[in-house]
Amino acid sequence: MASILDEYEDSQSIRHPIQQHSRVSASNIGITHSGFVNVRLEEEKPIFNKQRIDFSPPEKINHFAVCNNQLCMSLGKDTLLRIDLGKPDQPNQVELGRKDDSKVYKLFLDHTGSHLVISLSTNECLYLNRNTQKVRGLSRWKGHLIESVAWNRVLGTEASTGPILVGTSLGLIFEAEISASEGSLFNTNPDQYFRQVHALEEDGQPAPVCCLEVERGVDSKYFIVATTRKRLFQFVGKVPEGSEQQGFGSIFAQNQELLPSFQEFPVNMGYSEIAFYTPKLRSCPKAFAWMMGNGVLYGQLDYGRPDSLLSDVHVWEYTPDIDLSFNKPLSIVLTQFHFLLLLPDRVKAVCTLNGQVVHEDVFPDKFGALKRMIKDPAGGLVWIYTERAVFRYHIQRESRDVWQMYTSMNRFDLAKEYCRDRPECMDIVLAKEAEHCFQNKRYLESAKCYALTQNYFEEIALKFIEAKEEEALKEFLLKKLSSLKPAERTQITLLVTWLTELYLNRLGQLESSGAESTMIQEARQEFRSFLGGSRHKECFYNNRSTIYDLLASHGNVDDMVYFSVVMQDYERVISHHCQHDDYGAALEVLSKHCDDKLFYKFSPVLMQHIPGKVVDAWIQMGKRLDAKRLIPALVNYSQTGSAQQINESIRYMEFCVYELAVKDEAIHNYLLSLYAKYKPDSLLLYLGQAGTHPSEIHYDLKYALRLCAEHGYLRACVLVYRIMELYEEAVDLALKVDVDLAKSCADLPEDDEELRKKLWLKIARHVVQEEKDVKKAMNCLSSCNLLKIEDILPFFPDFVTIDHFKEAICGSLEEYNRHIEGLKQEMEEATESAKRIREDIQEMRNKYGVVESQEKCAACDFPLLNRPFYLFLCGHMFHYDCLLQEVGPHLSSYRQTKLEELQKKLAATVQPARSRSRPKEEDTASLGAGQPSREQIKSDIDDIIASECVYCGELMIRSIDRPFIDPQKYEEEKSSWL
Repeated sequence: MASILDEYEDSQSIRHPIQQHSRVSASNIGITHSGFVNVRLEEEKPIFNKQRIDFSPPEKINHFAVCNNQLCMSLGKDTLLRIDLGKPDQPNQVELGRKDDSKVYKLFLDHTGSHLVISLSTNECLYLNRNTQKVRGLSRWKGHLIESVAWNRVLGTEASTGPILVGTSLGLIFEAEISASEGSLFNTNPDQYFRQVHALEEDGQPAPVCCLEVERGVDSKYFIVATTRKRLFQFVGKVPEGSEQQGFGSIFAQNQELLPSFQEFPVNMGYSEIAFYTPKLRSCPKAFAWMMGNGVLYGQLDYGRPDSLLSDVHVWEYTPDIDLSFNKPLSIVLTQFHFLLLLPDRVKAVCTLNGQVVHEDVFPDKFGALKRMIKDPAGGLVWIYTERAVFRYHIQRESRDVWQMYTSMNRFDLAKEYCRDRPECMDIVLAKEAEHCFQNKRYLESAKCYALTQNYFEEIALKFIEAKEEEALKEFLLKKLSSLKPAERTQITLLVTWLTELYLNRLGQLESSGAESTMIQEARQEFRSFLGGSRHKECFYNNRSTIYDLLASHGNVDDMVYFSVVMQDYERVISHHCQHDDYGAALEVLSKHCDDKLFYKFSPVLMQHIPGKVVDAWIQMGKRLDAKRLIPALVNYSQTGSAQQINESIRYMEFCVYELAVKDEAIHNYLLSLYAKYKPDSLLLYLGQAGTHPSEIHYDLKYALRLCAEHGYLRACVLVYRIMELYEEAVDLALKVDVDLAKSCADLPEDDEELRKKLWLKIARHVVQEEKDVKKAMNCLSSCNLLKIEDILPFFPDFVTIDHFKEAICGSLEEYNRHIEGLKQEMEEATESAKRIREDIQEMRNKYGVVESQEKCAACDFPLLNRPFYLFLCGHMFHYDCLLQEVGPHLSSYRQTKLEELQKKLAATVQPARSRSRPKEEDTASLGAGQPSREQIKSDIDDIIASECVYCGELMIRSIDRPFIDPQKYEEEKSSWL
């Protein structure tokens, strides 16, 4: 951990670096007329953030290795310090146990952080596993000064390294394997084997193997990269699947016949170092940087190439301040976009895109000379150490300023990729890309880019107008239109109108220049797609009159019709078809969109030319059309039109009446008029089916009567008279047509015998006087039982002999005799009934009942003789007031009102204080003339309340379905019981 003081010093050095790298400042963010505010709200953190570790080594640091958060350093002569960076407060110190003068030459730590190989200056090697404290010797490695180790990332584990490659100072490459287990009784060494597989040379002399790297590509193909001081070798070969454990010897054997592929540079600084960049953990490296005498060789790694792994290779030469005689670079580390060079007193960060130094950090002399720089591939941290201090670099947002470099290189796609979350930078990239495309006459691409920038709309539009590039201008406007928000209605309206004009100009130019039909069709289809787009449909609708004017000014009728359909302005479409006599197309539009208002408007025109199809469309619409509003179309052409138009009108009216059951009087009246004029045979059928009662009739009876009378349809008139219940007029008119029809009319007034007799007399008179048919007149007598022979005799002339009426007169006399006998029998029965009634009245006068003193009222169960009472023949006895209380609720409202009036009158008649022996006539006279007597009032009250026993009479039977408790008083009664 860094101390507070060191952190403060580091932060000061970060804020005021010695050489500030190029970066976008507040003054140059955005382009001219950009819509972004050119200001930084806070200072951006540097990409390379150095931090000194709060660690004071007890001895000088000789060598340093870090991988997978495992840090190992050699201190002094015989001490090894191991630190797990996840637990930095628990360091582990291991003694090497060497008594001779050997020193640690190099440390090699594998990718898992488990296996540490210690190369000694005495050509010996030691091995230390992360899980042990015991340092073990590698006896097979003895006699070789190890310069490099290539670890096996495919097969290497914490327990075993798998086959690895080892490079020596004499240019020999060995294949070996180290196991962390203690071994067997006969083999306790950790090294499983150690055999030579190749040797490297420079100019015919052995050269030290500075770096070794093994990577596996696709199809089990392996790539081995080895470097010497000025050469870079590549070995490519396949290892059969399942035989990776056998090592890499077969790869070198495949390359023995041919000279190994290598690159050589003339300058030799005594050593070289290669660094790789791996974007993700456990993935293959994607780029490399080789630090050698001429500079840094940088390139990409392409695993798909058959012979060479390196691609896009180029050399970045060292800056002039680097002199290989005094301050040679010591180490190199490769990141995504930079490589870091370690010099004796500073660190330089060079961008791999343009070779420029973007960061330089000078270290104070108090810490001593810088020795080496290492990158932990797992954590991405960069470590630098001197003999007395350890530093750490955090690399943050390395791609922050990459977009500028890609922009300057005209690689705009990559530039945009690295500034997606920075709109102000994206605007700069887009503007420069647009300008670049414009200058190279790629106008369409330029328009697309300009549309995404915040530049002034007018300036860009004028650029394309001046260049006479209407297609590019159209593309720019389309892109700009798609980026507008719905709330920006004014801008949308402007662009939509302008684009419409451009499309129309383009179509006009193509048609006038005689271009190919396919080209014209494509342009028209593009224009229609623009008109029919759903995104700006509201704008088109609100400004449709302007669009119509533009289309009309260019004479573009077809597109105007298409636009009308898109805007659902079907009235304009139908009008267009009608004006061009294309009535079928007009009806097709009508039928497709089923707009009833348009049917009402255009049906008169269509009915004139295609009546059959129009009526079919009406019938298909069914109840969605109001037949009344179609009558003008029918009336207009049924009067002067052809027979087809008339027949189609009748067909539709019949559909409305019989299928849709339309009850509108106008429809029925119009159908009647059509029948009367053109189909009289259907008139009677319709009138017969329409109903026989005025309430069932949906046509105007008076209109129907006048219509039939005008056309002389007498039978139809008779039928209408019958429905109007004008039976006399019906009979009079029917006698002109048919006597049987008149007879059917005469029997219609069933409830009025006098009228029936009168009607039959009219028929008889007509038969006798007009037809002079005595036999038919006699048939009239038999058809109607109301007529007698004496009723029709006056109609006959005097010369008619009685023989024609003999049977009728005899039958009439017999009927009179039967009637007289019936009257006599009724008189006898009435006399007998009156006699029995008089006897019953006489018997009732002599009837009486005995009331004993202990008798009680049947209603209140109190002694009966205490108050006035009633005695009924059934034996029930009631007090006057008790009987009144029992009967009152069961009386009708009328009788209750009558009873109350009688009680008031009774209370008003006061008994005069005179002698009891005074005659009652005087008492009655005292009430005044015309007023009922007191006794009469009492008698009327008795008739109401005492006409029958309340328990045995009809009153009790009528009240059997009444509830015991009045529903209105049910709740009150219910609550009284609770």
